[in-house]
Amino acid sequence: MKTIAEINEKIRAGEAVVVRADEMPEIVEKHGAKKAAEEVDVVTTGTFGAMCSSGAFLNFGHADPPIKFGGGSVYLNEVPAYAGLAAVDVYIGSTALSINRGLEYGGAHVIEDLVAGKEIDVRATAYGTDCYPRKKIETSVTLDDLNQAYLFNPRNNYQRYNAATNTTDRTVYTYMGTLLPNSRNVNFSGTGELSPLNNDPNYETIGFGTRIFLCGAQGYIVGEGTQHSPKNAFGNIAVKGNLQDMDKKFIKGATVHQYGTTLFVGIGIPIPVLNEKIARNTAVRNKDIKTNILDYGVPRLNRPVVREVTYEELFSGRVELNGKSVKTGCLSSLKTAREIADELGKWIEAKEFFITEPLEPLPRDTVFKPMRIKEKVPFVSEIMTKPVITAKPKETIGHVSNLIVKNQIDQVPIVDDENRVVGIVTSWDITNATAKHKKKLAEIMTARVITSRVTEPLDVVARRIDKHQINSTPVVDDQNRIVGIVTLSDVNKYYQRRR
Repeated sequence: MKTIAEINEKIRAGEAVVVRADEMPEIVEKHGAKKAAEEVDVVTTGTFGAMCSSGAFLNFGHADPPIKFGGGSVYLNEVPAYAGLAAVDVYIGSTALSINRGLEYGGAHVIEDLVAGKEIDVRATAYGTDCYPRKKIETSVTLDDLNQAYLFNPRNNYQRYNAATNTTDRTVYTYMGTLLPNSRNVNFSGTGELSPLNNDPNYETIGFGTRIFLCGAQGYIVGEGTQHSPKNAFGNIAVKGNLQDMDKKFIKGATVHQYGTTLFVGIGIPIPVLNEKIARNTAVRNKDIKTNILDYGVPRLNRPVVREVTYEELFSGRVELNGKSVKTGCLSSLKTAREIADELGKWIEAKEFFITEPLEPLPRDTVFKPMRIKEKVPFVSEIMTKPVITAKPKETIGHVSNLIVKNQIDQVPIVDDENRVVGIVTSWDITNATAKHKKKLAEIMTARVITSRVTEPLDVVARRIDKHQINSTPVVDDQNRIVGIVTLSDVNKYYQRRR
């Protein structure tokens, strides 16, 4: 048994033995956990990845005459910041989007620009009071101009993270990156055996008040993160650190293609090796850390599990799904994570960083709860039209044209002899075919059909119709057999009734 005070004394004396987390398994395997606990004092960890639940509190100081941001609006480089705090305090969230650049630039980029020493534009309006008479201000500032600027991230550094694939026949764009159709790729996040919470899964040394490496500065854990769910190994932390001390190398704004902006955050947590049990925990290997590959083609809270997988398999570059070898891609940087763990080790060896005793442990028994929904969630089955007017590929354009006119519809799904959807023809296709003197249905029908399922929520289907700019989506079963159809008109009528 060792104490944190004893380890700090060894750090002051320049005698502390510090090793990186991915080096510890070999030490324990070679010498045993007891001997490792005697010889190693601190294990350094690291992670660097997209952490959307991040942001910064900024204080701009008072203008003359003064202005009160609260109740008005504040934009930093045209990104909206939350101003409902005090006169000149704001919070800029990493996922807030620029009003003129959209997904290209957001709050994460504002934070990165500040750390990089760049000047940012500030534009604010207010309602005006006797003590804060000013109603408008436009200026520019750098990080050095601010009184306080600190990163405060409500949810960072998950212990593990689900991997993602997409079993549908269309590409989907998610916070897990672009997922190709028919499970052609698997994306995952986290640094496995280097990741901090994997090296202290019971939070014996990690808790409120733990000093950490945060984006190149010394920061602190300020409690469990939002959605902290340790019972299923999805624990996480909330962190705070001084933005003015941070290194632009370890904090980066990013755009996830067709999804939104996020902040890449570098975190390293020292694990003091107090006993044999902690030594054994820090010897975790990627093959010991398991997670699930989920089907992100299903936009529901509880996505289907495709299979369980280890981080060793994920880092290998390929995993097997349904007899196929599928490429994997990591959304975290192992290279930077190692640099973080090494840098933290150098700080300790240089007597610039000491271990802190947690003031309070992280909770170990909380479970993530879904949002309470009071209104009924509408599903496709409630509004779809059935039976559906369909046609076969061998039928004529004239026949389909008559179906459209007779039934006063705008589209006809084309099905094979098994009633499986193989295409769709719209009234515009008919008009275009007539103008170009085309005769065969196969020449004018759209073969790649955007379909939906009976069990999907209407909100999901409405988003799909809007995204692909289509007027309808055939509803199919698991064998792609048509069972109904939902049109844009159906969706609009439903939402109008609900108002």
